[in-house]
Amino acid sequence: MGGYFGIVSRHDCMEDVFFGTDYHSHLGTRRAGIAAYDAGIGLQREIHSIETTPFRARFKDIFEEMQGTSAIGCISDMYPQPLLIRSKLGTFALCVTGAVNNAEQLVKTYLADGGHFDAMTGGAINVTELIGALISLNNDFAEGIRLVQAVVDGTASILILTGDGSIIAARDKMGRLPIWIGQREDGYSVSFEPFAHQKLGFEDLRELGPGEIVKLTTDGVTTLSPAGKEMRMCAFLWSYYGYSTSSYEGVNVELMRYRNGALMAQQDNLKDTVADVDYVCGMPDSGTPHAIGYANASHLPFARAYIKYTPSWSRSFTPSKQSDRNRIAKMKQIPVPALIQGKNLLFVDDSIVRGTQLRETVEFLYESGARCVHMRSACPPILFNCKYLNFSRSNNEMDLIARRIIMELEGEEGFHHMTEYCDGNTERGKKLRQAMADKLHLGSLDFQSLEGVIEAIGIDPCKLCTYCWTGKE
Repeated sequence: MGGYFGIVSRHDCMEDVFFGTDYHSHLGTRRAGIAAYDAGIGLQREIHSIETTPFRARFKDIFEEMQGTSAIGCISDMYPQPLLIRSKLGTFALCVTGAVNNAEQLVKTYLADGGHFDAMTGGAINVTELIGALISLNNDFAEGIRLVQAVVDGTASILILTGDGSIIAARDKMGRLPIWIGQREDGYSVSFEPFAHQKLGFEDLRELGPGEIVKLTTDGVTTLSPAGKEMRMCAFLWSYYGYSTSSYEGVNVELMRYRNGALMAQQDNLKDTVADVDYVCGMPDSGTPHAIGYANASHLPFARAYIKYTPSWSRSFTPSKQSDRNRIAKMKQIPVPALIQGKNLLFVDDSIVRGTQLRETVEFLYESGARCVHMRSACPPILFNCKYLNFSRSNNEMDLIARRIIMELEGEEGFHHMTEYCDGNTERGKKLRQAMADKLHLGSLDFQSLEGVIEAIGIDPCKLCTYCWTGKE
């Protein structure tokens, strides 16, 4: 994943862009960067790794190193960004969030004749530089971005800081990610998370539509290409990635999670499976609002049975190795013995992906004295790796615990019955849930249904991307 933020202003905006970008740190853990424009200096750029040090510490000297009346910043889980690109369109800074599945083919089709394209990162094509090269083939930025939107298989939300200090923002063609425009008396902002510019004194102007391209200057916001009619916004943003204070397409993330938890509780009450639960708990942090909704609807007490210790281990320090992530995840967990020992606990998590950290957490709870641990996932089983947003570090679908269980249950034949496995009311769905519960040593395990997630979000289902659960585009 990744996040982005930018400002065009009549005054120096570096401090605001610093804080606005930092507010997107929950969206990525690998790299971050800022590019700025100053009339006397031109374009400047800084990029740093944030794998072991958070954004605010890595960029603390930015005010002495850079200045500008317009700037863009990004947090990335993939490539170093923003890049400075020189082309016939002039020099510009570019950041891209999303995923490109046909990068090799795009290089062969569009870039092979004009010389070789060899921008590689970690042995793979650098998608940001690829998109910059595609944009540069055209006569203006809007035409270049429209080409990208037409030929990319995947997702590309784009921010460009031009050589004259204007910002061009383009929401990806299917609107899987949000882009908000804000306004203040001295200029305009562009942001993934709307709360980021609200905290800096900007008022929401509007959310861009799918595929819409706009140009921001201090004089106003100009539409370069109108929004398309189709949208497939990522439903997982509301379940997990989105920040609780944000709203997308008019739906607040925190309220969606309350509704989602309540719907799961109503379903459990119908099954009469939670009669002996002492406390409902949320897997911190994004599982907590789902758990609050569950507790309120089930009339069971909510409790924080353990607390995450984050002063020295925030998300920005997430290691790349799974074994290290598991150890640090366990080290963060500080139990509250009075709320665990001898208790039947029902935990709600935002999702269950690989199951490795969940297994460690369940073991930790039993070691801390829990009598029984039940688990509810706030979304359906994740059966497919996302091919649009790169929210998973792995490209191997067998890393997904649901996939591994299906293989154990009936081999590759099971992959022809994914719809049944997704649905907890079918025989295959029940077997998947029981097998996962047994493997994770849970008293019971269930998942929110696809229909429940969609109901909790509350927008037209045809406007949502649910690929990671259904495999359907």
